[in-house]
Amino acid sequence: MAKKILVVDDDPVVVRYVVQVLEDSGYETCTASDGMAAYEVLEKEKPDLISLDLEMPEEWGTRFYRRFSKDPNFKDTPVIVLSGLASRHLSIKKAVAFLSKPFDPEKLVAEVKKAIGEP
Repeated sequence: MAKKILVVDDDPVVVRYVVQVLEDSGYETCTASDGMAAYEVLEKEKPDLISLDLEMPEEWGTRFYRRFSKDPNFKDTPVIVLSGLASRHLSIKKAVAFLSKPFDPEKLVAEVKKAIGEP
C-alpha cells in the first residue's frame, strides 16, 4: 500500500505540481488549501507525511503545525516545509526538511523517501 502525503498550500498551481511529482513517484496524496482545512483532511486521511507551506490565508502553516503536533495521533507525523519565505528561522524547527520555492522535484522526492521510506 502506497504511503499517503498531505499537501498543504494555498497556491493551486503549486498543489497540482507537488501532487503530480509525488504521485509520479508512487505516493498517494490528499490536499488542503490552508491550515484550517488541513486539520479536517488530516483527521480524515491520516497521512504518513505532510508537505506544508508556511504563508497561507486563514491559518498559517506554523499555527496548523502547533495545533496538530499537540494531538497524540499526529504528533510524530513528519513535515517537509515547502515555502517561498526566505528565512528558515520562520520555519518549523521539527520539520524533517525545508525546501525553498521554487524547489527541485528530485530533492522533494529524496526528502520524502528519507522521511517515510520507499512507496
